[in-house]
Amino acid sequence: MLMVRLIFERFVAKPCAIALNIQANGPQIAQPNAILEKVFTAITKHPDEKRLEGLSKQLDWDVRSIQRWFRQRRNQEKPSTLKRFCESMWKFSFGLYIFTYGVRFLKKTPWLWNTRHCWYNYPYQPLTPDLHYYYILELSFYWSLMFSQFTDIKRKDFGVMFLHHLVSIFLITFSYVNNMARVGTLVLCLHDSADALLEAAKMANYAKFQKICDLLFVMFAMVFITTRLGIFPLWVLNTTLFESWEIVGPYPSWWVFNLLLLVIQGLNCFWSYLIVKIACKAISKGKVSKDDRSDIESSSDEEDSEPPGNNPHAATTTNGTSGTNGYLLTGPCSMDD
Repeated sequence: MLMVRLIFERFVAKPCAIALNIQANGPQIAQPNAILEKVFTAITKHPDEKRLEGLSKQLDWDVRSIQRWFRQRRNQEKPSTLKRFCESMWKFSFGLYIFTYGVRFLKKTPWLWNTRHCWYNYPYQPLTPDLHYYYILELSFYWSLMFSQFTDIKRKDFGVMFLHHLVSIFLITFSYVNNMARVGTLVLCLHDSADALLEAAKMANYAKFQKICDLLFVMFAMVFITTRLGIFPLWVLNTTLFESWEIVGPYPSWWVFNLLLLVIQGLNCFWSYLIVKIACKAISKGKVSKDDRSDIESSSDEEDSEPPGNNPHAATTTNGTSGTNGYLLTGPCSMDD
C-alpha cells in the first residue's frame, strides 16, 4: 500500500497539483548563522530564556530576532503545500474508492437492511471473496497510515491519531479472526463516509478555492456528526451490544469487541467536539484563525503570535502570515480527520 501511495503521489497527485498552480514553495529559509545552527542541531530547537539571552550577547542580536530565527529554522523542516496536497489527494482517492466499494458490496447483503443478520448462525458464517477483499484492503490502508504517520505532516493530535490507528488495526484484525466481519463491514463503511469530503475540502483549500472548501467542510461536518454521533451508536452499537446479546449471548470476545468500539466512539466524540468548536468560531468571527487539531505544525502558539520586528537581522513574513509557517488554514475546512 505504501508503494502504491508513492507511485500515486508521484505520477498522479503531483501533476494535478502543478496544474492547479500549487508549487513546492516551503517556508522562508532562516538567515545562515553557524553559531545558531550549531545550537539548533546539537543542543535544542527550543532554547529557553537563559540561553536566548546568552546568544543575544554573543551575537549582538536582540532576543526577539533570535526567537524568530529559531522559529523560521524549525519551519524549514515542515512540508510544502505541494506535499500537503499530494497527501490529501491520496487519502481522498482511496477514501472515495473504498467507500464506493463498501456501499456497492453492502447493498447486496441482508445485514445492511436488518442488522440482526449479523448474528444469525454466528460464528458459522461464510467469508465471501468480496468481503475478504474489503477487509484486506482496509487493513492494509490502516497499516500504511500507522507507518506513514511518522513521516507525514506532524499534527498536534499525533497521539490521538496513533491510538485511533492502533485500535482500528486491532479491531479489524480481531473482528476478522472472530468472524465478526458482517458487523465489521458496517463499521468500516460508516466511518469511511466522511473521509473523502474532508480531504476534498483540504485540497480545495490548498488550491485556494475557498468557497468550495467552505462548502465541502460544511458537508463533511454534517456527514461526520450524523454518522458517528447518530447512526453509529443507534444502529451499529445497538446491534453489537443488544441484538448480539439477545441472539448469540455474551462470550469472551464479545466484551473485547464492544470495548474497542466504545473507544472508537470516544474518539468520534472528541473529533466532533473539535468540528463544532471550529464551526462556532467561524460563526462568531467570520473565519477560523487556526485549526484546533491539525495543519498547525508543532510550533507553539506563543511563537506564532509574535509581532514582526524591525531588526535588520529579522526575517520577513512567510507567505503572508507574520511569524507563522505560512500554512495555517484560515477557513473552516482546515479540520483534519
